[in-house]
Amino acid sequence: MKKTDLMTMTAAIALATSSCTAPDKTTDEGPIIGRQEITADNGRMTPEILWAMGRIGSSNVSPDGKQIAYTVSYYSVKENKSHTVIYVMNADGSDNKLLTSSAASESEPVWIKKGSKLAFLSKGQIWEMNPDGTERKQLSEIEGNVDGFKFSPDESKVLFVSQVKYGKRTADIYPDLDKASGKIIDDLMYKHWDEWVESIPHPFIAPFDGNKVGEATDILKDEPYESPMKPFGGVEQLAWSPASDKIAYTCRKKTGLAYAVSTDSDIYLYDVASGKTENLCKDYTANPQKKDDKNEGYDINPQFSPDGKFIAWQSMEHDGYESDLNRLYVLDLEKKEKFNAASAFETNVDTYVWTPASDGFYLTGTWHGTEQIYRLGLNDWKDSKAPVKITEGLHDYGSISLSGDRLIATRHSMSQADEIYSVPVEFDGNFAKATQLTNENKHIYDKLEMGRVEERWIKTTDGKDMLTWVIYPPQFDPQKKYPTLLYCEGGPQSPLGQFWSYRWNFQIMAANDYIIVAPCRRGMPGFGVEWNEAISGDYGGQCMRDYLTAIDEVAKEPFVDKDHLGCVGASFGGFSVYWLAGHHNKRFKAFIAHDGIFNMEMQYLETEEKWFANWDMGGAFWDKNNATAQRTFANSPHRFVDKWDTPILCIHGEKDYRILANQAMAAFDAAKMRGIPAELLIFPDENHWVLQPQNGVLWQRTFFNWLDRWLKPKE
Repeated sequence: MKKTDLMTMTAAIALATSSCTAPDKTTDEGPIIGRQEITADNGRMTPEILWAMGRIGSSNVSPDGKQIAYTVSYYSVKENKSHTVIYVMNADGSDNKLLTSSAASESEPVWIKKGSKLAFLSKGQIWEMNPDGTERKQLSEIEGNVDGFKFSPDESKVLFVSQVKYGKRTADIYPDLDKASGKIIDDLMYKHWDEWVESIPHPFIAPFDGNKVGEATDILKDEPYESPMKPFGGVEQLAWSPASDKIAYTCRKKTGLAYAVSTDSDIYLYDVASGKTENLCKDYTANPQKKDDKNEGYDINPQFSPDGKFIAWQSMEHDGYESDLNRLYVLDLEKKEKFNAASAFETNVDTYVWTPASDGFYLTGTWHGTEQIYRLGLNDWKDSKAPVKITEGLHDYGSISLSGDRLIATRHSMSQADEIYSVPVEFDGNFAKATQLTNENKHIYDKLEMGRVEERWIKTTDGKDMLTWVIYPPQFDPQKKYPTLLYCEGGPQSPLGQFWSYRWNFQIMAANDYIIVAPCRRGMPGFGVEWNEAISGDYGGQCMRDYLTAIDEVAKEPFVDKDHLGCVGASFGGFSVYWLAGHHNKRFKAFIAHDGIFNMEMQYLETEEKWFANWDMGGAFWDKNNATAQRTFANSPHRFVDKWDTPILCIHGEKDYRILANQAMAAFDAAKMRGIPAELLIFPDENHWVLQPQNGVLWQRTFFNWLDRWLKPKE
């Protein structure tokens, strides 16, 4: 593909004259963004095509199981904006209709009033409408915005999340300095992810008479704690009991330094009538499997069983270890006993739902590079029974919900963004055959040719088998030689499954005639606990040898141009790039690091979530008697700049408070001062990710311009 193709595709995208929007439809807030048609030169993916894709969001099945409401978000590169709309379709995927077309984004559809209405969020308030989109009516008038909501099963009340003020502003201390921009800080967690923490989410409960949401009560009134927990928690961290008399909520009742060094959140049970609260993780310690398990790590996402006798949640054992094994804990509310229902599962329980009979679960988990659906009996742990695998294939399942005899799930792969599928829960011994219900981006896929995705198993330096994904360019010709990229996954303990990304997208890399090598190196879940835990305190060790083994093995292929290898990655992947830049022995001809750690001593002090630095780095750099910590900091990439010899592109967002942007600036400065070709791409208004359309296109153009400059021989 010519470089100019990337620069001209914006002009090739036009709004479709479909039911989603009309191209000339505008409001006082600007044009409405809807589904887009594209043209694709040579059937190749481009940045503009990626941003033209509709993105499937949440979904909800009607009480009778006959209809599914769901959301799609659309983006406009020209307007640099997004717009979320609500669709409804029959349960078999037919009769798909757009329900909302206002300029405001509308989201979180939930069926209420026995399926006769759909509740949803618009302009920060709760609304309702008929299932055909008519008779829209605002239900709430909450001061501030509603971030998420759940109606009680009897619909007499609504539980919602809204922000409350946290801490003092400068103007609170000095009222005469109300225009001062300085912040006075006296404890940690003053910043988180991409914000200065001046508000926190609280759960509120309010009566609902069928027409209006009444006056709300803050469940955590005057308590300085988050629920749901920042930065990513939502209403999935809250749950109603079937009798509508109790609420389970997730909370880490800590602030400041105590919060910054701990992952110890708990599940609390709030009695609606009395207002009393009890801690289900700490107040109940009777555990048939492990008497001393006090649930000292993350405990999140509670769900009551349909019969109300049990409550389940996802649980980690160790305080401070955010990538600990994610178990499925159950509390028998009558016997007051807790147990790990998934004790024989060798990987994380990522999502789960109860069976209608309250006798087990459907859940998802990653194993050997794909995320599949499993069935688990409530008491299978007694016989050490592992969950039964229901699905198989080169794809990942995401969210799941139960509707009668089938699951409604999102599914994606390295070759397809999220779509909604129906998965039968009963099958004949073979894996269940899923039915695709949505085809949001079919009109785009039909114009593209995707590269082949291949799984390989490679022997590591310590004799272990490592799964490595290899993605080939469209129209791959084994007689040619292709520049090849080593992809370094972030996390560091995130799975490298069949993921679809709108930035780190393997198909757009392949469309630019690169082969991609993506190893599931040490530290990733889905290969057993030992493999997962091997990375902590050993950033410069076996995981790096795994990377080099993968690229060296694939580079033996005659179609790999081993003289033009590149290395790219973000977050821990960015750290990996910086580290490999000082240890690659001239393997690579170009590097790209996004949001990576360059100086680990500074990272230890700069990052906001100190528990991560303490666990993964092994401790503080000033603790000279801590061998693990000293090994970690001795392997900081900045210590090996004297060995850098290869062009490097450094990318970072200035609103990234997980890894501060000065890390990329320092790496860029070091490269330039050493006389190494380098480039710096800084986003003043992006966080650890790149979320705005024009910034996303700029990211892709800069990415491929850099790679093409160094990895594609001049003609």
